[in-house]
Amino acid sequence: MCFAPNQRGVAMYRLVLAISAVFFFFAPPRIGAQTAARDENAPSAPVQPGGTSKDRLFFTLPNFLTLENAPHVPPLTAREKFKVTLQSSFDPGDMLWYASTAGLNQAQNSESGYGQGSKGYAKRFGANFADGTTENLMTEAIFPSLLHQDPRYFQLGKGGLWRRTRYAISRIFLTRSDAGGTQFNYSEIMGSATAAGISTFSYHPHADRHFSNALNLWGSELGFDAFTYLAREFWPDIRRKLRKSK
Repeated sequence: MCFAPNQRGVAMYRLVLAISAVFFFFAPPRIGAQTAARDENAPSAPVQPGGTSKDRLFFTLPNFLTLENAPHVPPLTAREKFKVTLQSSFDPGDMLWYASTAGLNQAQNSESGYGQGSKGYAKRFGANFADGTTENLMTEAIFPSLLHQDPRYFQLGKGGLWRRTRYAISRIFLTRSDAGGTQFNYSEIMGSATAAGISTFSYHPHADRHFSNALNLWGSELGFDAFTYLAREFWPDIRRKLRKSK
């Protein structure tokens, strides 16, 4: 999921902070403390025949490329990578995300070249959708297919809090190849850079089309993706706790 250029950063940061507050509020005090402390019988999100899942972060946002307790699965074909990426990008949960962030951006009057009113909101929504879809395609479908890298997140699910946190954040730079080995995550680094360049220099307001804005967007995307990996690592723990509390 894409973040936003610097001009929209304030509103997006507030939304991320709000989600983070919910995340840590619901997190168990010893989340991920030790494998032995976990309920091994607690259900995980099932792996689908195509090697993806039907899970949703916070029961809303598509989380189809996260696998739990599934270290040995066949690689995705290029067609499967594109299919699941497009399913996520056009999912109602992502549309709700783009609509919400467009409203926050309009309230902040970020990228003022879009203007206000319904036209300004429509332009911001369209830009958010295009940003997110472009980054998703680049980092989860196009580059992974070209470089034979696996776009899925394989949850560690064991060890202490800091071990799992380091593992999640490290996925920005490390990923699994289609052959099962560990590689530098060129798909994330190069894919997000390509998406930032396309976003900045094509459909955003002319006043914002400069290299420093593209660089800021690239950094924002990497930072937000790191936050997303962190959420994907600990969400199963939170989900189990919420279900047990019912």
